Amino acid sequence: MAKTILIVDDSATLRQVVSIALKGAGYDVIEGSDGKDALARLTGQKVHLIISDVNMPNMDGITFVQEVKKLADYKFTPVIMLTTEAGEDKKSAGQAAGAKAWVVKPFKPEQMLTAVSKLILP
Repeated sequence: MAKTILIVDDSATLRQVVSIALKGAGYDVIEGSDGKDALARLTGQKVHLIISDVNMPNMDGITFVQEVKKLADYKFTPVIMLTTEAGEDKKSAGQAAGAKAWVVKPFKPEQMLTAVSKLILP
């Protein structure tokens, strides 16, 4: 059975690029256009990993991760932040919220897939 990954980014193009890479590696993908939209898509189904941008309208990625960690079904779901933010303060905030990895855009799909394979639970 394929593992399911939630991609959260306000850029449809970026979601498409990540989605193609993940689907090519055999993963199922759910997409959210921002933190609020992504939270609405977490309806109890098994999600093995979340990949989220930091800077988004309506609800930013750090707030989104904090909200996800409050949900019993997703409390232990690993999160990768995929962002243009490379500053230590943002990284610290992301780690404090519960993010397990930080991938800076622009990224190579192989680099992201390596991070995914390390974090995805069997």
